[in-house]
Amino acid sequence: MESWLKESGAVGLDDLELANFQDTGRGVRSLRYYKEGERVLSIPCGILWTVEHAYADPLLGPALRSAQPPLTVEDALATYILFVRSRKSGYNGMRSHVTALPTSYSSSIFFTEDELEVCAGTSLYTITKQLKRQIEEDYVGLVAGIFGRYRDLFPLDKFTIEDYKWALSTVWSRGMDFVLPDGNSIRLLAPFADMLNHSSEVKQCHVYDASSGSLSILAGKDYNAGDQVFINYGPLPNNRLLRLYGFILPSNPNDSYDLVLSTHPTAPFWAQKQKLWISAGLNSTCTISLTLTDPLPKNVLRYLRIQRLDESDLAVIQVDATDGIINESNEVEVLQSLVDSFCALLDNFGTQLEMLEAQLAASVQPPGGNAWAAAHVSLGEQRVLRSARKRAEDLLATAESGSGRRGDLSPLARCANCDEVPEPCMLCGRCKTVVYCSRTCQVAHYKEHKGVCRALSTASGNGSESMK
Repeated sequence: MESWLKESGAVGLDDLELANFQDTGRGVRSLRYYKEGERVLSIPCGILWTVEHAYADPLLGPALRSAQPPLTVEDALATYILFVRSRKSGYNGMRSHVTALPTSYSSSIFFTEDELEVCAGTSLYTITKQLKRQIEEDYVGLVAGIFGRYRDLFPLDKFTIEDYKWALSTVWSRGMDFVLPDGNSIRLLAPFADMLNHSSEVKQCHVYDASSGSLSILAGKDYNAGDQVFINYGPLPNNRLLRLYGFILPSNPNDSYDLVLSTHPTAPFWAQKQKLWISAGLNSTCTISLTLTDPLPKNVLRYLRIQRLDESDLAVIQVDATDGIINESNEVEVLQSLVDSFCALLDNFGTQLEMLEAQLAASVQPPGGNAWAAAHVSLGEQRVLRSARKRAEDLLATAESGSGRRGDLSPLARCANCDEVPEPCMLCGRCKTVVYCSRTCQVAHYKEHKGVCRALSTASGNGSESMK
């Protein structure tokens, strides 16, 4: 592969080598010193795996273009990879790259039922189940759409569903995504560069040059000769790392839980509420990530405040956003529903947090294995949900005690602009429903807040237009 890359114009390979590392397995080793920011590797446009190149291929392109509906980016790239792998002649350089790829992956779609059951109750568990069904449906569509129609190009013994799953996992785990200057995006696979492993300790260091179409890797930190060279996939939680890349990071600070909020169109006043959700940058169905640093995002409360509005509230709250307490009963109902929901979600986990911690400490799940990785995903999501429940319980206790009433300063109130807990508090002098940590935050938030402020002030009889 390296000879083909050099002949094709790749730069930097003489100072790098593929090697096996104890912690990460195969990766890329530096053969000299690199200073942070220095260019390590460049892969030219002509040898990148892209959808554009797949459609331009004289053999493969016509078959891909005939697909109706058009193939997704993932399916086009997966088909391209399988097509090259299946060729007995030609495509020598690209086949050398395919030969260097892993023969198997450890992403969650390859887990046995028992291994996946370890993380029952997690969003990973649900998504993986859905993904397995979707892959089966998509494969049937590919067979009917192009594989079965062009059997000379796609011999079905080399385009089985297991081959398709392998190719999809290659795209998921090795693809790089970039936003282009015109706002469009591109996904690509870069030979050799895709052997670089992830580290959160290096800066983002892979760069796509839209003018030349080349991919460059910069040093994300200083490297000495013999060091492993890394790239940074981004601040990803374990549920996503395991689903796409097949690994986890113990005690991952980026762990999250994807909370799905949904309201059926037949619900009372749905059309009016949908307008409010859209104005608030939401929708009737939203997926909001709860994290360890922000276990109860403002958008969760915004969504539920709108969802729980009754007819009398809707007659008054004709505004673009709902970022403050509407009234006491609405807020208590919202917070109680959150506490109940978080309790139910936590009860659905197959193994509770304390038991999982004990099992991991006793190596019940062999370290490094699929069940071990699934256990860490469950741990992370349960920690996030417990933090979210605690936050909702604290807010509910404040609301029920009366200290959360309009005009009162809740000790748990957060600045409506920066979400910090202010000491001392500044209350909006007009509607008396939101708190700020400073005059600067109050001014910055006024454009967003003025609509709800006006409506709430009118409802309470305070019609002053001034902002205090």
